[in-house]
Amino acid sequence: MSDSNVGLTLGAVSEIVEKKILTSKIRIYRPGEPVFNPDTGQYEPGPPFTVYEGPGAVFPAGGPSVVLHLAGQAYVDDTPSRYRLLTPLSAPVASREDTVTVVEAADVAAIGRIWRVLDLGDTSTLSVVRTTWVDQITQVAGV
Repeated sequence: MSDSNVGLTLGAVSEIVEKKILTSKIRIYRPGEPVFNPDTGQYEPGPPFTVYEGPGAVFPAGGPSVVLHLAGQAYVDDTPSRYRLLTPLSAPVASREDTVTVVEAADVAAIGRIWRVLDLGDTSTLSVVRTTWVDQITQVAGV
């Protein structure tokens, strides 16, 4: 007979994933409140503020996606550079249009690359990490 209370809990699996997979340091930030520039008479984006900085990982979503065109227009959120951002469940949920950058990583080519958040992070009743769809906006290496 097996005891249903024996084995790994979702919390234990989350802890393992965080230690073994979320090994890079990422930063999620969003634009600050607009600031009035008296020299131009215009409101300009305020300095960005950090929403989260800590363990995370960014993975390609299996290669370039197919961009759907309707009457010559691309689907609003389709992108040829779709990635998945993984963060601990304890991290704040990223919002659409937040920006993500890799601060530290074993692969130095990933450091400094920038993605924009396409939508709120996925959620489910069986989550061990938060998955958020992002679009890479850095187009050159070493930026």
